[in-house]
Amino acid sequence: MPQIPEKIHELTVGQLSARSGAAVSALHFYEAKGLISSRRTSGNQRRYGRDTLRRVAFVRAAQRVGIPLATIREALAELPEERTPNRDDWARLSRAWRSELDERISRLGRLRDHLTDCIACGCLSMETCVLSNPGDVVGDRITGSRLLPESRVPKGLKAPGAPEDPEEGLAAL
Repeated sequence: MPQIPEKIHELTVGQLSARSGAAVSALHFYEAKGLISSRRTSGNQRRYGRDTLRRVAFVRAAQRVGIPLATIREALAELPEERTPNRDDWARLSRAWRSELDERISRLGRLRDHLTDCIACGCLSMETCVLSNPGDVVGDRITGSRLLPESRVPKGLKAPGAPEDPEEGLAAL
């Protein structure tokens, strides 16, 4: 891992990329999303403070556990004066995110446990499909496969009672 001399207080995007392991394009994306910030030199080059390394590490760690970027941005915005997150910040935020992650793990477990149930039908539209239609909540309103958007179903083959608006049919799932 490239070392950056202590006397250097600002990093180029290339240095930040090399040191953090994040691609330059990812760093630009993070900046566009408000997760990190830079200043511009007189030559219009980006310069990042050394503390941006910790912010990038924080963002990447949160992403690895499945936290959406919008949630990460909200968490970083709560820090006083947009300071770099520290160990206590991570502990507090990870406690707050735990229930969301537990629910996601539970959903993934159900998906894993029932995945082979759907291989036989292939269309994910059976009345009892626990993956795309848990509890058959859609069965009372529409019928048929929902893998194809309604707009791609040939005229005359639309299921009786199917919504006129194709997006409505997809949104129900």
